Amino acid sequence: MVPVTGPGLRERKKADTRAALARATLRLAREQGWAEVTVEQIAAAADVSSRTFFNHFSSKEEALLQPAGAEPGRFARQLAEQPAALPAREAARAVLRAGLAEIAADEDGGGWRVRMEVIGSDPALLARAVEVSTAGEREMAEALARRAGQDPDRDLEPVLLAAVLGAALRVTLVRWACAPGPVDLPALFDEAVELVATGLPGPAALS
Repeated sequence: MVPVTGPGLRERKKADTRAALARATLRLAREQGWAEVTVEQIAAAADVSSRTFFNHFSSKEEALLQPAGAEPGRFARQLAEQPAALPAREAARAVLRAGLAEIAADEDGGGWRVRMEVIGSDPALLARAVEVSTAGEREMAEALARRAGQDPDRDLEPVLLAAVLGAALRVTLVRWACAPGPVDLPALFDEAVELVATGLPGPAALS
């Protein structure tokens, strides 16, 4: 019998190693404090070499902030898979909602809640998280512009839409991470987007 060595198996092994490195990064950050964690410690905790670590992540920051690895173009690919008739806002919302569902399913959200605690505890890491978020919004704007036949350097709409959705995403994640009890993360994101879409009408008692 010929052993299975195709791309599918290789990709699964790579994904398993990447996940092990991401888990080790998070655990060490929580136990030791982010500033004390080194790439060498992460690699050892995942039972791989430092060289293997750098085959998956460019830095320990990436291992914490982007546990699936940097995936340039991912949003654009997922947006392109949405029905062509779907308005840009709804198409982008569907993509982001699916990503939030994945986060919520990650150990019932435990991993991401701890990750956000670590990020909030270190100013330099928080600044890096904002940088990653900004880059993500730029990619989102470019993908939305292509979908609509627009230019993100000239047309305001795709850039503004990406910024608004990015803000809704951040607020949703923070509210979810700080909630004392179970919260439906995708539903919370839907609520945030709907509030923005209706122009933030405010509480009925104040209107």
